[in-house]
Amino acid sequence: MEDDDQQKTLDLVKELVHRLLSHNPTAPNNAAQNPNPTDLNNSFRYAVRILSSKLTPSIAPDADAIAESIKRRLATQGKSSKALSFADLYNKFASKTGAGSINNKWAVLYLLKIVSEDRKVSQASQNSALLLPNLTLDDREIGGDSRNSRRGDKGWENGVLVVAKDPENLREIAFREFVDLIKEENEVSEEVLVRDVLYACQGIDGKYVKFDADLDGYVLPENFKVPRSTRTMVRKLCELGWLFRKVRGYITDSLDSFPTAEVGTVGQALCAALQDELSEYYKLLAVLETQAMNPIPLVSRSATSGNYLSLRRLSVWFVEPMVKMRLMAVLVDTCKVLKGGAMAGSIHLHAQHGDPLVHEFMKSLLRRVCSPLFEMVRRWVLEGELEDIFSEFFIVSETKAKESLWREGYRLHSMMLPSFISQPLAQRILRTGKSINFLRVCCDDRGWADAATEAAAAAGTSTRRGSLGYGETDALENLVAEAAKRIDKHLLDVMYSRYKFKEHCLAIKRYLLLGQGDFVQYLMDSIGEELSEPANTISSFKLAGFLESAIRSSNAQYDDRDILDRVRVNMMVQSTGDRGWDVFSLEYDASVPLNTVFTESVMAEYRRIFNFLWKLRRVEHALIGAWKTMKPNCITSNSFVKLQGAVKSQLLVTLRQCQVLWNEMNHFVTNLQYYIMFEVLEVSWSNFSDEMESAKDLDDLLAAHEKYLNSIVEKSLLGERSRPLYKSLFVLFDLILRYRGQVDRLYEGIYELQRKSSKQTAKKTSEPPGSWIGEGRKALTQRAGEFLQNMGKELGAIAKEYTSLLEVFLSELPVQQHIDLKFLLFRLDFTEFYSQLHPTK
Repeated sequence: MEDDDQQKTLDLVKELVHRLLSHNPTAPNNAAQNPNPTDLNNSFRYAVRILSSKLTPSIAPDADAIAESIKRRLATQGKSSKALSFADLYNKFASKTGAGSINNKWAVLYLLKIVSEDRKVSQASQNSALLLPNLTLDDREIGGDSRNSRRGDKGWENGVLVVAKDPENLREIAFREFVDLIKEENEVSEEVLVRDVLYACQGIDGKYVKFDADLDGYVLPENFKVPRSTRTMVRKLCELGWLFRKVRGYITDSLDSFPTAEVGTVGQALCAALQDELSEYYKLLAVLETQAMNPIPLVSRSATSGNYLSLRRLSVWFVEPMVKMRLMAVLVDTCKVLKGGAMAGSIHLHAQHGDPLVHEFMKSLLRRVCSPLFEMVRRWVLEGELEDIFSEFFIVSETKAKESLWREGYRLHSMMLPSFISQPLAQRILRTGKSINFLRVCCDDRGWADAATEAAAAAGTSTRRGSLGYGETDALENLVAEAAKRIDKHLLDVMYSRYKFKEHCLAIKRYLLLGQGDFVQYLMDSIGEELSEPANTISSFKLAGFLESAIRSSNAQYDDRDILDRVRVNMMVQSTGDRGWDVFSLEYDASVPLNTVFTESVMAEYRRIFNFLWKLRRVEHALIGAWKTMKPNCITSNSFVKLQGAVKSQLLVTLRQCQVLWNEMNHFVTNLQYYIMFEVLEVSWSNFSDEMESAKDLDDLLAAHEKYLNSIVEKSLLGERSRPLYKSLFVLFDLILRYRGQVDRLYEGIYELQRKSSKQTAKKTSEPPGSWIGEGRKALTQRAGEFLQNMGKELGAIAKEYTSLLEVFLSELPVQQHIDLKFLLFRLDFTEFYSQLHPTK
């Protein structure tokens, strides 16, 4: 039946060739109607060879492309008119559809092109046959009359190589022997091994290739007879299955453990990205499994480049999947103990690779993996929301009170900071979201929302989810920069305008740092007597009344009432024997959000400075009081005319000694006071004011205030490095206060002496017991001499101790590390009096 069909096909081809030759427009009329039998026979053979050829074209089936190639060739050969005619014919041919049209137009064009090229080759070699491999023609195939006469002959006939069939079937015998040899060497066929390998690459045990847990891999048991090369190739191909098991196991374990904190959203994104890659991998395996169903041909006439799958072909197919699966397996091993930003940073490091395939593959994974992370960044810098359920973000929130929100409420988690976000950028991201939360929580402000929208528009992004992604570092930096600039400016405007930060800083300077001179003088004058009492007997309410009186009696009364209400009396912790001077202090009540700057520790520093300045003002006030006591010239009073010369001389010496010591103490206190008030407080305030104007964010403002406070502490001898000097200074203060007590005792005695000497005529019985006058002039003179002599000794002792302490204090000033303290030495020893007095020191 097959021979009849083949004969019908040959007859149909022969008839078609005959008609084509009969309608040849280039042949003469009689030749066209009756073609030459030789030409007819040769053309028929040529047609049969073309139709029986099994060669696969090496180009893609594109009709337009091959038509363009034919037209270009005609044009380059100088046949422009033929090229135009061909283009016109092709347009008609391509546009024809419906009944009678040809569907596979490309095949027709390709056939015509091959025929044309072969015709040129035939003309050049005087050979009219197309030499195709493995083509055998005999008389039976062409249906000639001499079919039986030439069977078995071989040779050249009319330029055509005729190869006769093997009459003894030697090739078939050799092929069967080769098949038997292959079966002896292979107990398992290659088709089965290919299918088992494909199963192994899906994590499934095959019939022969199975997973060995001890060897941790897919193996072909040794008891199966397989060539070593085949066994080696199977083992190499099954590496893909081992990698697949690792990747799939990670995905399964991660999804099974969700929603625990060990996985997180970044881990979920990685699993989703890996799962998508595995889906593409599954598609490839499906195609390969389809090809694996076709039998693998051995060496024979039927062996072609057909659609079958062998182990070697499988190794070619697995090249790219093996690279990707290895990369995914490496990521799985690396990321199984990581999460969040740490995981994204680790994958980013693997993306820094010179191989374009590796680089692009990792970038495609990172776009998926970093999506949750960049969404957290977007929400934080534009909305101040920290949506981090699984603790994956590089910003961590701490539950703190409002006053600690800025300093301690949020911090960077360095372990979760991915390597593609720099430390400065992370700090700006932290501050931007922190500013939004500070405005929302502490300042009760909503103006930041408009600033965030403007920032997104200025940066060229949007406020929608997914507007940022991996690889858009420049866009992220622009967004953060614009958001930080606008939100920080809005925050400072709120602090300066709504909460009057500058005015509160000035109020602290005026009241706690004693910059309001008339207020301090009124307060000290009114409260001094009360503070001289024991600390445990003093009422805080009474002191608050003195404070209010000092405010109303000075220019402080014109300040804002909100500021004045914040100035309060504070009684510090008392110790046994403390006086009111030792525990009295002023404090300033800074509420939210001002207490972000004026924290408890900051206010404690202000109290230290106040206590120091208060002690200095007390010493100054004591010296002024001593001067008021010494100012009346009582020595020349007529009451001393009748005293003996020795007593009068002793009085003059004592008063002069008292005056000289006062001048020396006043020189020290005045210059120290000037240094503190002008070279410390005023200079520091001026620098602080300049830095407040140039501050760009709240951190700058906090840093400026901290610098201002530290400058005052260090320059005022209150720092740790100046502690010995600070102790020496307070010993000097206490000695000056002792001097004030001695001055009061001296002049109280002098006043009593004056009063008693003027009443010598009074009756002795009217005098109280122990009165000088009652004992007579001699006794009065004796008592006056003893009193002045004792006072002289005590003042001398104070003067000697003061000189010694001052020398120690001045000797320690040059070795202080703070350079401004040397200006204090310059002021105290401006005339070089102390340097000349002790040249060796």
